[in-house]
Amino acid sequence: MTHAEKELAEIKSIMERSTRFLSLSGLSGVLAGVFALIGAGLAYYWVYYPNTPFGYRTQYINQDVVFLKLAITAFAVLGLSLISGLVLALKKHKKSKSSLWNAASRRFVAAFFIPLMVGGIFIVAIMFRGYWMIVAPASLIFYGMALLNAAHHTHSDIKYLGYCQMATGICAAFLPGYGLLFWAFGFGILHIVYRISMHLKYDK
Repeated sequence: MTHAEKELAEIKSIMERSTRFLSLSGLSGVLAGVFALIGAGLAYYWVYYPNTPFGYRTQYINQDVVFLKLAITAFAVLGLSLISGLVLALKKHKKSKSSLWNAASRRFVAAFFIPLMVGGIFIVAIMFRGYWMIVAPASLIFYGMALLNAAHHTHSDIKYLGYCQMATGICAAFLPGYGLLFWAFGFGILHIVYRISMHLKYDK
């Protein structure tokens, strides 16, 4: 690579850092996937165990005790995922001298969290109406939409994870008895597989 080509590559890198939030850590996504699988395992134990998670329930989700356990688990998974993501983003960002909270990161946060918050409100509404079978598909679809929206402000290939999440949510909508399995696949396995590839590609 010639000196001019190196300068052009460096200018391109600087411009990309100024317009895109590139401090996302692939490892944080792997941890989020692990947390989701642990949460799905606990949900299986509380709702289905000792039966298989294929539609038959030993407990009803709308029972107060079961619902409280599931709600606490969901918030714990979300909280741990956000905290690990922030800690690893800060660690990754130390290599640069710019502020983590800049125009690029603000655009990313707005693009990601607005669809996610709208989806969360919608899910709360359908839960109050008792439409429990829509919760897993809706959470996957809105999360996929949030990823797709945020892809314009970070690594663009995160959109493929968004497409996969939305496809998983649509499949879950047509097979409501398997919501927990689709949820574990989307938030757990897809996260781990995709974010490992992201870690290998961007976190070297």
